[in-house]
Amino acid sequence: MIKYLDLKQVNAPYEAEIQQALNSVLQRGWYLQGEATHLFEQHYADYIGTKHCIGCGNGLDALTLILRAYMEMDLLHEGDEVLVPANTYIASILAITENRLTPILVEPDINTLQIDDSLIEQAITPRTRALMIVHLYGRCAYTDRIGELCRRRHLLLIEDNAQAHGCQHVATVPRHTGSLGHAAAHSFYPTKNLGALGDAGAITTNDSQLAATVRALGNYGSSRKYVFDYKGRNSRIDEVQAAVLDVKLRYLDEANERRKHIAALYANKVSNPHIVMPQSDRDCVWHIFPILTQHREALQHYLLQHGVETAIHYPIPPHQQQCYAEWNSRSLPITERIHQQELSIPCHPAMTDEETEYIIQLLNQWSF
Repeated sequence: MIKYLDLKQVNAPYEAEIQQALNSVLQRGWYLQGEATHLFEQHYADYIGTKHCIGCGNGLDALTLILRAYMEMDLLHEGDEVLVPANTYIASILAITENRLTPILVEPDINTLQIDDSLIEQAITPRTRALMIVHLYGRCAYTDRIGELCRRRHLLLIEDNAQAHGCQHVATVPRHTGSLGHAAAHSFYPTKNLGALGDAGAITTNDSQLAATVRALGNYGSSRKYVFDYKGRNSRIDEVQAAVLDVKLRYLDEANERRKHIAALYANKVSNPHIVMPQSDRDCVWHIFPILTQHREALQHYLLQHGVETAIHYPIPPHQQQCYAEWNSRSLPITERIHQQELSIPCHPAMTDEETEYIIQLLNQWSF
């Protein structure tokens, strides 16, 4: 059986170093806001290319804290609109509504599966204050058109970088996603390209005021012990996760290159009129390799019968979820098509070329 993702295999090359890092945490006897957290925050900020990195509990908290901080800074206010791709994992939207801001869903480009930058400006109203882009599947969603629009319309640009650690915007000087906007949220959920051994997240930014506000908000609203400037929450990365992530960060680019190699094999060798392959013309770190087919259930069953696990990202779009029942009657046909047809095939650094070639053979032979 070729698993969709085998985390034990993925982490095996770093096991000895991870064990050593965990032993160091145990020996220090300090488990929150200590040396491991400080080092990882510094190293990750340097890697992304920002002045600040603030660890937190998870990716959803990272998004929520960014928006909440902007509200405390008087840059966002209850009811303000935040443009967000309709095709995204629901966390992007949950962070907006949790802060009593108004999400405005923008359809994706069917070719890139990312927010369609030609549709953004027409969605702007006098209440629009921010744009959240999501580097979904590991593909860079930022475009020069988006950057120019945000500057011209004075919009905050927030990146959801939960799925794109190590991805770059290819320009004259390449820049990592997570450094392209005013602030970015990162998830280190175990399945991510940079995954912890549990939940963890971070915020990156060049804005020192935002960084200080986010750090305080995630520490009960406190910047000094027992002094509370905000009604905050408890959302801090722990020393164990920080130590693990600091080890794995050293190998992130190497692991991403392996993902790109596997993706290139798929892109160059899969040829089936019933399968739409993702574009590979931008830099992408392939957290997910999404194919589209009108016969998803049949293909998924066929692959499983032949020993290949797959996944679906995601079967129900956010606007059709029960928690947003007020949106259920909306028609977002491109988003709906993606969620009806998307199938994720294995693409991770522990895969062998032989496994990849076997999957390619199955995809090319499939008919219904």
